[in-house]
Amino acid sequence: MKYHYIKLNYSFLLLVIAVSGYGQIPFDRDSVHTIITTLPAFSIYKDNYFVTGVHLGENPSRNTMDAKFQFSFKQRLSDKPSVVGFYPYLTYTQKSFWKVYKASSPFEESNYNPGLMLLKPVFKDNRFFGALTLGIEHESNGRDSIYSRSLNTVSVGFTRIFSPKLILSLKAWIPFLIDNNPSLPRYIGYGEGHLQWVVDKDRLFFDVTVRKGADWDFKGSINTAVSYRLTKNANQLITLQWWQGYSESLIDFKKERGMLRVGFIIKPTFYRFY
Repeated sequence: MKYHYIKLNYSFLLLVIAVSGYGQIPFDRDSVHTIITTLPAFSIYKDNYFVTGVHLGENPSRNTMDAKFQFSFKQRLSDKPSVVGFYPYLTYTQKSFWKVYKASSPFEESNYNPGLMLLKPVFKDNRFFGALTLGIEHESNGRDSIYSRSLNTVSVGFTRIFSPKLILSLKAWIPFLIDNNPSLPRYIGYGEGHLQWVVDKDRLFFDVTVRKGADWDFKGSINTAVSYRLTKNANQLITLQWWQGYSESLIDFKKERGMLRVGFIIKPTFYRFY
């Protein structure tokens, strides 16, 4: 327990140091509208990656090593803020866990996550301050019977882009229709915080995502990644990811897992507004 809180306090300290060094981006309303509408309507949503690694605390073997990959995209439905000042998007993310080193290389699980997102830029003194999002999402593993895992949420989020080097996102959600897995909130909680910090001239990225379970004990998770851009003009990076906590996958959401993986990642452009 003490070890978990040391990790969280360390992450919070990094956040405070990073935020203190950057100021507000000087964009007005027209500039933000241009940025949103000139990006491709179909584009990357969350990070797309393929990583492989080992279960921490256990000897490497065919059973403890795996591969994990994710692809994620969004589709802008209108070039105008047509829903009460919000831009509408369809989103989709799929995350898979692959026991690639075992005989026959079976997939352990895939999690499917479609959603509808509404995005509204927020301004202060006619300068861009951040982005407000509203969403409704479904996530499930596509199985039935006792192996079925599903989660439906309505959410509100806020992304503060302090500079091209620092993005802070907070998101809170309310689960609904989780009768088959009513204990899920104990492990995934009701929200998360994400920090992306570009450490070295758009080449070295630091990401950390923290969740806290609904109970007083530590039943959340921390996901940390250090990524390095291979060339200045490419969007492919090599990445080292560390996961510690619960609910990395839906099928084993009650099981704590520590994983260290390495691979490659494709990140969204800086002006992602979500």
